[in-house]
Amino acid sequence: MAMETNQSTQLFSSLYEANRDKLIAGSPDFYTKLRDEAIQYFNNSGFPAKKDEKYKYTFLEPLFNNGYKKNLSPNPISFDISEIFKCDVPSLDTHIIILLNGYYYNWRVPITTLPNGVIYGSLAAAIKQYPELVEKHLAKQASVADSYLAINMAFSNDGFFLYAPKGSKMDRPIQLINVLLSEEELMVQPRNLFILEEGSDVNIVVCDHTLSEPKFLTNSVTEVEVGENARFDYFKVQNEHNASTQVSHTFIHQQANSNVRSMVVTLHGGLVRNNLNIKLDGEGAECYAYGMFISDKTQHIDNYVFIDHAKPHCNSNQLYKGILDDQSSGAFTGRILVDRDSQKTLAYQKNSSLLLTNDAKMAGKPQLEIYADDVKCSHGATVGQIDEEALFYLRSRGISEREARLMLMYAFAHEVLHEIKIDPLKIRMNELIEKRLRGELSRCNNCAMNCR
Repeated sequence: MAMETNQSTQLFSSLYEANRDKLIAGSPDFYTKLRDEAIQYFNNSGFPAKKDEKYKYTFLEPLFNNGYKKNLSPNPISFDISEIFKCDVPSLDTHIIILLNGYYYNWRVPITTLPNGVIYGSLAAAIKQYPELVEKHLAKQASVADSYLAINMAFSNDGFFLYAPKGSKMDRPIQLINVLLSEEELMVQPRNLFILEEGSDVNIVVCDHTLSEPKFLTNSVTEVEVGENARFDYFKVQNEHNASTQVSHTFIHQQANSNVRSMVVTLHGGLVRNNLNIKLDGEGAECYAYGMFISDKTQHIDNYVFIDHAKPHCNSNQLYKGILDDQSSGAFTGRILVDRDSQKTLAYQKNSSLLLTNDAKMAGKPQLEIYADDVKCSHGATVGQIDEEALFYLRSRGISEREARLMLMYAFAHEVLHEIKIDPLKIRMNELIEKRLRGELSRCNNCAMNCR
């Protein structure tokens, strides 16, 4: 195993050395330094081992050593989004942003400035146009103390950038559509940076899609700075095909009296690992973290959530649910840390999973680490099957067994979906979840390309 690990590490180390000049071309010194520090960390640490506690349910190293083409420059692919791609949320009025294979698609207008001062566009362009702003926030929360973060820092060339100045409010949500489209097996590593200053208000909806058949590996990092009294709503729907692997890292840093709502809904994907890290670093900060996944066949979905209560008088609430069919598997690790001075903390964590077959497997690991004495914290995890008494009750009312099971599964999922605050999005997600439970939602449900 040691030899295999060394070979895997050497693969990325050699790739970096061979392409370093290309990667750092035109970049400011601080960005080059971050890349060099990241690859040095990775060279010293290598990939997490199977026994690593953080990744004990999902061993990723073989996938990163699987011969994927490394996407170190934009692909010259042109397509008309209105003709070949229809969003899963067509009635949602949004600013639509597209990342194609990890790169900002609208290269003709890499940076857009709205009348209210909000700036968004390509992260690569923002690094050059606003180097001081990016340097202040990039890699401050998502440090390289994780091998997959280090790989992203070393090789990422683009992603989405957003800056919301003090008191600014978006007139409508931003919809970030991540499109994977290639004739070859491809590894992509986008990096996103969102900066919300004091009193700003931003909604972001992220849609992940595969539009071609080859295998894809996504290793993405998103960093969010939420200023004092700011509000940030972040919704992510994952709907990639079963030959895809997605490793998603999200870091959110909250200042005093800020409010964050995060939700990830996984409809499809071969292997999905979501890492969510939230730090409540100002008094009165609140965060709500929700998750819902549906898996079948041999899919594997793993959610890892870490919430750090670093200041007193902060609230956090976690609710994650999963429905597992066939031979699929899942995992949930939820850790709440209450620091010594974080008195008057309110923290709640719940994870529930529904197994539809005897072959489906789910691992749950709720954790509380509390160093303050004046707190209210609770957690719980349940794994079970459909309630036979409830099923019998519905069938005794003339409902078929299949419809009764679907009703119970939908009711199970509704507790999470109810927390979506954008009404058109809530309506559409309820429709998609119902289709997914009935087996009617394919990975290309709304794609006019009709991939084979």
